[in-house]
Amino acid sequence: MTARWRNTRLTTEYADDLKLFRSRLAQSGAALLVLAWLVLPLLLGEYWSTILVYAGIASIGAIGLNLLTGYTGQVSMGHAVFYGIGAYSAAVFAGRWGLPFPLWLIAAAVAGGVVGGLVGPFALRLRGSYLVIVSLGLLVLGTHVFENWSSVTGGLTGTTVQAPVALGPVDVGKLSIGSARLSRNQGWVYFTWAMVAILGLAARNIAKSRPGRALQAIRDRDLAAEVIGVSLVHYKVGAFVVSSGYAACAGAMYASYARYVSPLDFSLLLSIQFIAMIVVGGIGTIHGSILGAVLLTILPRAIEAVSGSLPFVSANGTGGGLTVQSLNQALFGLLIIGFLLFEPLGLAEVWRRLSRYFKAWPFSY
Repeated sequence: MTARWRNTRLTTEYADDLKLFRSRLAQSGAALLVLAWLVLPLLLGEYWSTILVYAGIASIGAIGLNLLTGYTGQVSMGHAVFYGIGAYSAAVFAGRWGLPFPLWLIAAAVAGGVVGGLVGPFALRLRGSYLVIVSLGLLVLGTHVFENWSSVTGGLTGTTVQAPVALGPVDVGKLSIGSARLSRNQGWVYFTWAMVAILGLAARNIAKSRPGRALQAIRDRDLAAEVIGVSLVHYKVGAFVVSSGYAACAGAMYASYARYVSPLDFSLLLSIQFIAMIVVGGIGTIHGSILGAVLLTILPRAIEAVSGSLPFVSANGTGGGLTVQSLNQALFGLLIIGFLLFEPLGLAEVWRRLSRYFKAWPFSY
C-alpha cells in the first residue's frame, strides 16, 4: 500500500510539473501578462516602445543561449555569430529573393541551425574553458566573413534590410484598432512579444520533455548520461542546432525591425551581453532568460534618460565626470559580479522566493 501510494504521489508530482500553469497564482500572473501585452503598447511612447521591441528580441536570443548553456552546460561565446547569420539571412531571403513572411523568418532560423549543426560536433570532446576558446575562434571567423563578404553583408558599411512582417493584408508596421492607426513601434511590440511567448513556451516544452532531461543529464554528468544510454552526439549537436536557430530567429527580427545591419552589431560585446542576460536572469530557466534580457536592455536606456539629473555624469564626460556609456558599462559589470556573488541563480530565484512567500502568506516569515 505504501509503495503504491508513493508511486501515485510521484506520478502526480511529475504531472503537475508538466502543467503550463501549476497554480492559481501562475494563472493570475499569466492573465496579468496578457493584459500588459494588450495595454502597454497603447500607453507607452515611441521611445519606450522601441526599447520593449529590442528587449523582446534579446529575450529570444537569450532563451536560445540558455538552452545551450543553462540546460546542456556548453558555454559559447559565439552566439553573436548566429545572431548575425539570422540578420543577413533575412536581408537575402526577404530583400533579394523576395520570400514572404513567415518564410524568410523560418529560412533564417534554419540557416542559423544548419551552421550550428556544423559547429556542434566540435563540442563533443570539449567543455568549459576549451569550448569557450573554440567559440571565440568561431566569433573571430564570423566577424571576418561579415566584414569581407561584401556582396552579401555590404562589408564594413553594412547593408539595408527590406524584410516586412506582413501576412496577407495584415502588416505589423501598419496595424490599426478600429479607426485608430497604431505606430510601427506599437505594432512591433505586439508582434515581438507574441513571438517571445510562442518560442518561450516551445523552449519550456523542450526543457520539460525527454530531450530536456537528457540535456540536463549531460550538463551534470556527461559520462554517466552516456552510460545510461543518452547519445552525446545526438543531444549536444541538437542543442547547438536549436540554440543557433533561436539566435538566428532573433537576428532576423532585429534586422527586419532596424532595417539596417553592419558587422559592428555582431561583435564580442553582443555575445557577452547574452551571457550576462542568462547569468542575471537565471541559468537553466526560460523565464529567467526573459527577465535578464528585459533588465539589461531597459537599464542602460533608463540611466540615459535620467543622466541629466545625476551628479558627475554627462553625455561627453566634460568636467572630469563619467560619460553615460561609461556609467552603463560600470553598472553592467557590477550587476554580473553582484549576481554571481550573492544570487548565482539570478532573478528567477528571486521570483521563486517571492512566489513561495505569497503562497505561504500569512504564515510566511
